[in-house]
Amino acid sequence: MVRKGIRTVTLTGVLFALILIVQALGLPYVVAGPLVNAVLLLATVFVGVGGGVLIGLLTPWVALLRGILPAPLGPIVPFIMLGNAVFVTVFGLFRRKGEFFFAIGGVVLGAFAKYLVLSQAVRLLIDLPPPVARMMQVPQLITALLGETIALFLSQALQRVHVGE
Repeated sequence: MVRKGIRTVTLTGVLFALILIVQALGLPYVVAGPLVNAVLLLATVFVGVGGGVLIGLLTPWVALLRGILPAPLGPIVPFIMLGNAVFVTVFGLFRRKGEFFFAIGGVVLGAFAKYLVLSQAVRLLIDLPPPVARMMQVPQLITALLGETIALFLSQALQRVHVGE
């Protein structure tokens, strides 16, 4: 039991470090966004919903502190955190069914749930300039779907390799 706990903490740390590397590389948002979302879901697959949520709560703060997320967007950070938590949780709930098609349902619904959280936050709760508000809407849905697609196929491949050992 202790060994599993150590493995979970270690893997969570490694996946969080991977996100830090992605953020440190200064990649364009169209590349970094899907990669961050993919790692959040890989954490969910290999560590569990709790690990994915934990990493998802930390990443917006890192982005804000590193300047990836400009300071005027500070008020959106709690909603990005909530969006990440919902994203990971919905995916995790569907994935538990153990079937690939349930995981695909989790991909679509998780991305849409994250999109709803962020798009409604900028529409109803946070006053942002229109171009910035648009960044928190459809582009978030697209990067979430791309990230989930990457994670879904990468996790399938990694699980096959792990099972084959």
